[in-house]
Amino acid sequence: MEESFEKLEGVVEVISGYSGGKTKNPTYKEVVYGDTGHFETIEVVYDASLISYKKLLDNFWINIDPFDEYGQFCDKGYSYRSVAFYKNEKQKIMIENSMKKIQNKFQKEVVTYIRKFDEFYKAEDKHQDYYQEYFLNYLRYKKACRREKILNNIWGS
Repeated sequence: MEESFEKLEGVVEVISGYSGGKTKNPTYKEVVYGDTGHFETIEVVYDASLISYKKLLDNFWINIDPFDEYGQFCDKGYSYRSVAFYKNEKQKIMIENSMKKIQNKFQKEVVTYIRKFDEFYKAEDKHQDYYQEYFLNYLRYKKACRREKILNNIWGS
C-alpha cells in the first residue's frame, strides 16, 4: 500500500504501522502472531489543497481485494484483513458510500472493515518504505502472490 500512495501528487508521507487494536506500542510479531487486535495499516499524510480524501479513498479501493475476508493476497490472518479507518463522520459516510457502490457494481459483499480511528503505532524501521529498501524481495512477493493479476481481475487494468 505504501507504494501506491507515495506515488500520488499531494501525498506528503506514508508511514507503515498498526491500528485498531488494544495493545499499546505493538511489534510486528505481536500484531501478526499475537492477539493484539491490530491491523497492519498505513498512515497517509497529505496536502488537502493538492489531493482530496475521495481520491485517497479511490486509490485505497483499487489497491485491495475488498472481497477477501481472510487477508490480502499471500498475507492471511486477522491483521492482514482490509480496513478503512475514519477520523470524522464525513469520512465515515464517504467510506460507506464508496463501499456500497462497489457492492452494487460487483453484486458481492465487500468484507472490508470500517473502523473509527483511535491510535496509530508506527511499525519498526524495517517495515518503512519496504518496497524501496527491499526492492527485489518486494517484486518477488508481488509476482508470487499474483497481486497485480488479482487487482486487474477485479478492477481492470
